[in-house]
Amino acid sequence: MDRNTLTKRFKEIYGKEPDGVYFAPGRVNLIGEHVDYNGGLVFPCALSFGTYLLVARREDKMTAFTTLNFDHAATLDERSFTEKPATWERYPLGVMKEFADKGYDSWGYDLLFYGDVPHRAGLSSSASIELVTAVMLNDVLAAGIDPVELARMSQRAENLFVGMHSGIMDQFASAMGKANHAIALDCATLGFEWVPLDMEGYSVVVANTNKRRELADSKYNERRGECEEAARILGREIALETLCELTPEVFEKYAGKITDDTIRRRARHAVSENARVKEAVAALKGGNLQRFGQLMNDSHRSLKEDYEVTGIELDTLAEEGQKLEGVLGSRMTGAGFGGCTVSLVANDAIPSFVATLGERYKALVGLTADFYVASIGDGAMKLD
Repeated sequence: MDRNTLTKRFKEIYGKEPDGVYFAPGRVNLIGEHVDYNGGLVFPCALSFGTYLLVARREDKMTAFTTLNFDHAATLDERSFTEKPATWERYPLGVMKEFADKGYDSWGYDLLFYGDVPHRAGLSSSASIELVTAVMLNDVLAAGIDPVELARMSQRAENLFVGMHSGIMDQFASAMGKANHAIALDCATLGFEWVPLDMEGYSVVVANTNKRRELADSKYNERRGECEEAARILGREIALETLCELTPEVFEKYAGKITDDTIRRRARHAVSENARVKEAVAALKGGNLQRFGQLMNDSHRSLKEDYEVTGIELDTLAEEGQKLEGVLGSRMTGAGFGGCTVSLVANDAIPSFVATLGERYKALVGLTADFYVASIGDGAMKLD
């Protein structure tokens, strides 16, 4: 939906012109899954699709929330900070509360959201909603908050207000994305580097399982708790705050101290995945796309066997995709239990990749996958 159409819809709904138009992208993580909350290194990039927000001032202290993606709309006041709604508005509300906690009056707006991130695909639609709200409020309130802090505020909104214990990666990628670059982000320090995506005849292809991710939120929080327990156990033997401070060699030296096999495997994934990201970033910088793809495949295997967050849909897309000509690597991306895979595919093989993998997935799983050749875009911004 183009901006002219969005502006027309805003006028139809609210009877006035918007004061501003804002955008925040979704993200795809090339490698480094479930390590952001373990203090590890991740490698996401911002996508060209995301969430748009149109805004106009009101004369009262109410705020109207409308989206073109769902039927539900609401007009709320500051009581919603304590009487939290169970609907989608809790994502922008959490960000509004972050601004209120800093002393800003974040009420009194008509808001229209529209997202073209596939819903529940694991491409971070929630983070893009949070970031577009943060960028808008930062602008209209002339708050002057830097993008990294906006990412932190958006993460806190999701953690504390929404109740989803996410790491910083999604919000950071949405805030700090750069066209044709991925972000090597140290989630422990927020030190980062933009790495050019020189793909040498290959493209990033995202495949959506189109499976609803009913278990993703609860299992995500469960996995985070298991990793925290592993860190507590290992912390009795060696000084550490997060699992990703450990190398695979040091982890294996102390792994036997974790007597629960499930918790030990969760920790093994976090530690090994962090090491894979470091090697993958170095491989990309060195032009070794073959090794980058192998590490993507290894990542998926670890997510399947040690972290257990894949499922038949993701496994089918990733593992069948890995077999196809022109594919260097394929893995799940996002929280798991549905959502998307990300694959590195030769440009001339993309049509056959989409056709063949789509047919195999339909035959084996019974669902129809959607495919997107990812366009890597910039971070959250004001458009008009």
